[in-house]
Amino acid sequence: MLIYSMGVSADGFIADDEGGFAFTTPSDEQFRFQFAQTAELGGYLMGRRLYETMRVWETDASLRGTGIGAAFADAWAALPKVVFSRTLSAVEGNARLAEAPLADEIAATVAATGKDVSIGGADLAAEAIALDLVDEYRLFRHPVVVGGGTRYWPPLPAPLQLGLVGTRTFGGRVVYEQYRRLRYA
Repeated sequence: MLIYSMGVSADGFIADDEGGFAFTTPSDEQFRFQFAQTAELGGYLMGRRLYETMRVWETDASLRGTGIGAAFADAWAALPKVVFSRTLSAVEGNARLAEAPLADEIAATVAATGKDVSIGGADLAAEAIALDLVDEYRLFRHPVVVGGGTRYWPPLPAPLQLGLVGTRTFGGRVVYEQYRRLRYA
């Protein structure tokens, strides 16, 4: 199964007009939940900006200052990653640059593991959504309206039918929404 999971503002943005996403900083409870989700993955497909943002979990020793921080860093470092970039010539750690079109890389990554695979980065996820390859959507909705920036949902040519799988509230503030893509024969 291919999953798209990101923190979003109440108005559906993953980053504000200046590219900032500090408003999505998770509480300890939410971070533990997201760690558990990450630890269950068999692979991760990502764009260059997300790769560069998350790379600190493999390079910044200060993030290992807590037990959960060290556990997340270990899980993230071990997770096979495919990076889509037009500008990078190399990647580090347990990552490789994509060599094939997105649909082929998704199929290969899913086939290589018996676990779920996640996709991240708005542009890359938008391409997967346009190809109708995303099976599950997970939003961590934060109580802030940023008014513009990078949207979680790309423009769609037709409605995307979803079924609500679950919700959870973290600290009475952040609402987790989990939706499964409904496909009718």
